[in-house]
Amino acid sequence: MNNILTRHIYKTFAMKKRTFIMISVFFTLVSNGQVLKPGFEKSECIEMLKIGAKFGDSLYSSKIPDPINFREIYQSPVTGLDNMWELWMNDNGIAVISIRGSTKQATSWLANFYAAMVPANGEMQLSDSIHFNYHLTSNPRAAVHTGWLICTGFLAPDILYRIDSLYKTGIKDFIITGHSQGGAISFIVTSYLYSLQKQNRLPADIRFKTYCIAAPKVGNLYFAYDYEARTQFGWAYNVVNSADWVPECMFSIQTMNDFNNTNPFINAKSYFKKLPFPKDLVLKYFYSRMDQPTRTAEYRFQECLGNYLSEYVVKALPGFKPPEYYNSMAYVRVGNTIVLQADDDYYKLFPDNPNTIFVHHFHQAYLYLAEKLP
Repeated sequence: MNNILTRHIYKTFAMKKRTFIMISVFFTLVSNGQVLKPGFEKSECIEMLKIGAKFGDSLYSSKIPDPINFREIYQSPVTGLDNMWELWMNDNGIAVISIRGSTKQATSWLANFYAAMVPANGEMQLSDSIHFNYHLTSNPRAAVHTGWLICTGFLAPDILYRIDSLYKTGIKDFIITGHSQGGAISFIVTSYLYSLQKQNRLPADIRFKTYCIAAPKVGNLYFAYDYEARTQFGWAYNVVNSADWVPECMFSIQTMNDFNNTNPFINAKSYFKKLPFPKDLVLKYFYSRMDQPTRTAEYRFQECLGNYLSEYVVKALPGFKPPEYYNSMAYVRVGNTIVLQADDDYYKLFPDNPNTIFVHHFHQAYLYLAEKLP
């Protein structure tokens, strides 16, 4: 009996000692600075996939294992165009800002299709009571997707409030993540937070790391340049399944105006005038045949995915004022890309199916391929 009691006391003491050590290690890590490291980590990516899957209904999310190291501590109210985010934490003092992707609601898909571009710096009247000032890049030619910028504007105040609250407790490490539409918004949220740091509106010692998963294209080349320059040393990743069609969106139309200012096309017509007849007429003809169709297509896409859809956004968001669009539809893929390569074994489990268009897009397909990474 004495031996049993002795073992029980020893075991209780050992458990308390381990708990004390874990708490001590946690506060030591927090007080000494960041524990978040640069570079792509397979385990980190898989955890982000599992976290993102928890936005789905019980039937969907039950197919994906729970995160191993993170626990949910906050879920935001629904706002904007059916937007929501969650806050997760692990025992090392790393917080995760997880942004929900598209839902079944019409307003959520309205955000996706409202794809005319706007300048990456400016302001927008989102509703009767919300005015969003944003500065995403230092490049005046950078432009982003209007719908997902609106989503960012609605989510940003709550995200900033939670970051500030955690920072006051010593938390300085944040992972930003999202799947699909959530990944697209994560690109913009990341740029927004980095810009706030540059403006000294967020503490400089906060470290952000981003995993955008299954995300569509969110901006033009000049937005991509700025985003990649800020995150290029291992602080942001764009994870795509090679079989998934969503990262191939949005539609991209490149015109002569989408090149850098110094290029061989800007003075092409002046050059043609110096050529002898009939070379001048021939080159002018071919130049116009190449240039005019792209400009016409750009105009039509902007009309359909901008001016026309803005009428529905106004109905969904009373007080919303359509912005002045940026004259471009030259979407590009953004960020340091991790390709999950679909192979023969993958297609046996996830075969192409025109009747199930998201077969390669859902978390289950991404998780299968992510777990095969070395």
